[in-house]
Formats: sequence, C-alpha cells, structure tokens
Amino acid sequence: MAMNLQQTAKEKIIVVAHRGESAGNIPCNTIAAYDCAVRHGADMIEVDANISADGTLYSFHPNMEIRHLGRPDLCFNTLTDAEIKELRYLNYDRVSTEWGICTLDEIFERYKNKCYINIDKFWLYPREVSDCIRRHGIIDQIVVKTGPKPELFDIIEGYAPEIQYLPIVKKDDGTHEMLLGRNINYVGAEVVFDDETTGVGSEEYIEKLHKAGKLVWVNAIIFNYKRQLAAGHSDDYSIAYDPEGGWGWLADRGYDIIQTDWTLAMSLFLEKTGRLYRK
Repeated sequence: MAMNLQQTAKEKIIVVAHRGESAGNIPCNTIAAYDCAVRHGADMIEVDANISADGTLYSFHPNMEIRHLGRPDLCFNTLTDAEIKELRYLNYDRVSTEWGICTLDEIFERYKNKCYINIDKFWLYPREVSDCIRRHGIIDQIVVKTGPKPELFDIIEGYAPEIQYLPIVKKDDGTHEMLLGRNINYVGAEVVFDDETTGVGSEEYIEKLHKAGKLVWVNAIIFNYKRQLAAGHSDDYSIAYDPEGGWGWLADRGYDIIQTDWTLAMSLFLEKTGRLYRK
C-alpha cells in the first residue's frame, strides 16, 4: 500500500508522536510506546537511530544511557547485540521495566503500511539507515531531517536523494532556495522559533513554503524551557493552561505537521474543535 505524505497533509493535520507515546511504566522509543501512539491517533512516529558494536541499528536516543537505562558505565555504540538484548528501560520512577531496546528492522516491519516514520539522528548513520529503509521497501513512509548545513545536504544527496527530507530551520537564511537546486526529495521544513512575528516563525514564511508546495512541521514538544521551539505554543501550555493557545494556535496558523508528546490529548482536542481534518 503506497503512502503519500502530501496527500495526507491535504486531508488532515499530520500528528507526530515524539518517541512514541510514553508515560508511567511505558518508556519512550519502545514497541509499547509506538503501538500506543498509533492507537491514539499518531500518523507518524519519531524514531531515534543508533547502532551497536555489531553494526545493528536500534531505536535508542544517543547519550541517554544514564537517563533511560540508569547505566553511567555504558556507551551504546560499544555494546554487542547480545549485551543490548539484556538491557531494560527504566520507568519514570527509575525502576526497571520489561521493555527492551528494539531494532529498526523490528520497527520497520511492525509499522509497514501503518504509519509514517521519522528517523531522527539519520545523519549519524546515513548509509546504514538508508540501506535498511530500502531493504524493507518503505521509502514512501520515511521522513528524515538534518540541520541546514551544506555538508548535511551532501549526505542526503549522496545516500538518500529519494527519501522525503525536511531541513530543521531556525532562520530564513536561503535554505529553502538552496534546496530547490539540490538532488534531494525536499518536501518541507521543520521550523524552530521563539518569535512568532519574524523569520521562520512568521505567517509569511509558512505562506512562502506553501506556495512552493512544501509542508511546514512545527513542534509542540519542549526539551527545555530555556529553548522554546514554537514561541511558547506548546504541549505544556496546552495541558497545564489552555489548549487553544497551544495546539489550537498551531493548527490555526496553518502548520501541516505537529510533533507532540501528548498524542491522544492533542488528537482529541483537534478533532473535537474541528481542526484535525481539512474542510
């Protein structure tokens, strides 16, 4: 079954589940978290790419050995597949769970023809990830992103020119125009901004990309309060205060793709207020 990101965006706001949907005893980046996200309305799951000492690709966020496994003694890339198989994620109370670390092969097979998949940290292992994507025959489901650097564009052009690509932009510095001349399947941009009136946070920037047939991705997630990704129109604001000023604002602004840590809550809000599907 072919999947078409542009067509999906014409029909509805594309909901992206950041590392799946995790809470309580269900850790992020696990099959349980991804299954939960898809059941709760995610059109796309975000998967972090990492690699073992044996060359096997896994979904595990780099540099999170302490946070997710409670193991300051570990470096993921030095572990064999046998060693990784024995590891278990911690829950939010720092207690070990039943959930292990899944491979990209497992994820690609499980969600084939079911949802879109964003591969984060793609640029770290472009050849290996690209080969894995092609081996599973899921090119039309995959979205990859990098920062807006020419050397990263070279990586995309060299390893994955046919895979759907979005640069992560923080300022309107000619990235859009540059990509139009590259052999890259440039489908849109992820915008990061702390000012909604200028640069990539402005309505004018959205309009520019839409006129060129490109999609615009925005983040409701927050990593750090000191680095707002969408000028405060966030998951936190939506959950703790007013979803109209968070998710509602992002939807009304015209963004095509919204990444969230609260898949079900955002999906239900957007559907209840008539914003999830295009009229």
